[in-house]
Amino acid sequence: MARYTESKCRLCRREGGKLFLKGDKCYGNSCPFEKRPVAPGQHGSARKKVSEYGLQLREKQKTKRIYGVLEGQFHHYYEMADRMKGITGENMLSLLERRLDNVIYRMGVGASRNVARQLVTHAHFTVNGRPVNIPSYLVKAGDVIAVKESRKDNKYFTEIKQMKKGSMPQWLDFNPEKLEGKIIALPKREDIDTQIAEHMIVELYSK
Repeated sequence: MARYTESKCRLCRREGGKLFLKGDKCYGNSCPFEKRPVAPGQHGSARKKVSEYGLQLREKQKTKRIYGVLEGQFHHYYEMADRMKGITGENMLSLLERRLDNVIYRMGVGASRNVARQLVTHAHFTVNGRPVNIPSYLVKAGDVIAVKESRKDNKYFTEIKQMKKGSMPQWLDFNPEKLEGKIIALPKREDIDTQIAEHMIVELYSK
């Protein structure tokens, strides 16, 4: 599978805002975006007039990069959302939030979605007692996600056990001591704090 191997901070600069792809580094003064908040390249600081199509394209690219998915997979989420009842854009965001790697990130187990994806692919988790190593696995309401018993003594997870139970989306619950979480309900638009104008992505794909 293709993957992006260059600096992730360049992606934030290209989209004109923090995408929080590097975990704690994004919140500190060492964040490269704080030092150079302009698009990468020789003409990054030049003022450019952006068309409606350009704005829609940038919104799509930004969303893809936030969730770490490629074009084919992202378009597949749009098609799935379009077939579902309700508002297509909100359905699409709900599907992206339900990805297992995103759920691990939202629970606070992964410092970033990229870290969470690595934890999933390294087979550290079970869903309803069954091992799952597919980052794009879509969770359902009632699913129980837990760290494998054989991995709970791993240094990374022993540190997670010691962290305090922090705030997280209302549709999730996570117990650090047990290293176990539950999907309370499917995420709704008001539960998603990511700054995305999903209607622009729908307009782009529906042309």
